[in-house]
Amino acid sequence: MSGLTSKMVVFLLKIKLMKEYTITVIETNNPAILKFDTNQLLVKNTNYEFKNIDEAKNSPLAQQLFHLPFVKTVYISGNFIALERFDIVVWEDVKNEVAQQLVEYLNSGNPIVLEDETPKKVAITVYAEVTPNPAVMKFVANKKIVPSTFEFKNIDEAKDSDLAKQLFLLPFVKEVFLDENYVSISKYDVADWNEITFELRELIRDFLAEGKEAVSAGSLIQTKNSSVKEASDDASLDDISKEIIDILEEYVKPAVASDGGNIMFDSYDEESKTVKVILQGACSGCPSSTFTLKNGIETMLKNMMGDKVKEVVAING
Repeated sequence: MSGLTSKMVVFLLKIKLMKEYTITVIETNNPAILKFDTNQLLVKNTNYEFKNIDEAKNSPLAQQLFHLPFVKTVYISGNFIALERFDIVVWEDVKNEVAQQLVEYLNSGNPIVLEDETPKKVAITVYAEVTPNPAVMKFVANKKIVPSTFEFKNIDEAKDSDLAKQLFLLPFVKEVFLDENYVSISKYDVADWNEITFELRELIRDFLAEGKEAVSAGSLIQTKNSSVKEASDDASLDDISKEIIDILEEYVKPAVASDGGNIMFDSYDEESKTVKVILQGACSGCPSSTFTLKNGIETMLKNMMGDKVKEVVAING
C-alpha cells in the first residue's frame, strides 16, 4: 500500500465498509403481490405506491421496474419493495430475475426515490362533524386518507397506523376509525367534546399536512390481500347473501358513512331468515343503532326482499 495516497486509502476503506444490498423474496396472501425484503433502509420519509410509470417520475427504481411488461403496481416502503403483477405471468417464472435486477440496481448506488429531506407541508383542512353517537366525533379532511376502512380498538391494534397511535396517546381517546377522507374518534365519558375537539382537529390536520401516511404500506398490502380473500369468499356465497350485500353497499353504506360509521355483512341464516351485520366507527355502540337497524336497514331489506328476511342483528352491538 506504499504507493497509495492517504485520500486513496480513505476511499478504499469507504468502499470496504459499504454494505451490499441483499434481497429476500417473500410471498403474500395475494398471489399477484410479491415482497422483496432488503437488508437496508430504502426510504425514510414516507411510503410510496406507484400505479404507472407517470406516477413514478420521482422514483428511478420504480420507472425501471415499469419497463417490465408484467408489473402493475410498485410499492416502496422502509425496507421492502412489493410488486403487483398482471396475469400474463406467474411469479414463479420471473421472481428470480426480478430479485437479481433489484440487487444490481440497489448496489449500483442509483437513487431509489428522490425524497425531500424536509417534506413540504401541503394545504390541509379538517373540520369536525357531530354524529348520531354522542361518544363519537367525525373529523373530515379535504384529501383522501386511506383507500379502505381501518378500525382500531386500542393502541396495540394501531401498530401499523402512526396517526392512530398518536391519537391513542391522548388519554380521552377510546377508539379510532379511518375511512376514505375522515377519522371517527370515540372518546371516554370523562371528556367533553367542547374541550377536546380543537386539539384533535389540529393533531389530525398537522399530521396530514406533513405528508405522513395514515397507515403503513405493509398494512395497505395486507388490506388488499384481505380484499382478494373476501372477493373469493363472496363468490362462494348463496344468491340471497349476495343480494343482501348489494343492497347494503348501494343503499346503506353511503348513509352510514355520512354519520362516521361503517356496516359490513357478516352472515345470512336461511332457516331463521336472520341477517347479521357488523357495525363500525360511530355506529358501534351508538344508542340509536337499534332504531337504525330495526326501522331503517331491517325495513329496507324486508321491503326489497320480501319474506327472505325476517330480522337484522348487529353482532357487535
